Amino acid sequence: MAEPAILRPSELKTNDRGGGARTTPLVTRRCGSTSMINGITHFDPGAAIGLHMHNCEESVMVIEGEAVVEIDGTRHHLGTFDTTWVPANVPHRFLNETDRPMKIFWTYATVDATRTMIATGETRSIDAEHGHAKA
Repeated sequence: MAEPAILRPSELKTNDRGGGARTTPLVTRRCGSTSMINGITHFDPGAAIGLHMHNCEESVMVIEGEAVVEIDGTRHHLGTFDTTWVPANVPHRFLNETDRPMKIFWTYATVDATRTMIATGETRSIDAEHGHAKA
């Protein structure tokens, strides 16, 4: 049986995603999760993540600042605590179009979540992106 975990973002490794975005994985296989993963992504002013889709459902909450989310070609403005739910295989991306930092808290519905970049078709596991590849 897995043990409960207390995760402190300030004590965890943050991964540079490039373009002004940095991600701190929280709940992952590393802490014993078998059914979900989550984390926090920080966006500098003007930062964006490329258009992509996942093999599972994803929910994202804006926890600081303001965001723009593009879901299947439609843009939506989000404020603090606004939350998205995106079904599997729907193209989307998050952008910070303000002059202030923005943070999102994301959750994937499986530890086997993948990200497929629309521009290249490249698919990678979320674990591999964060250096926690499946053992």
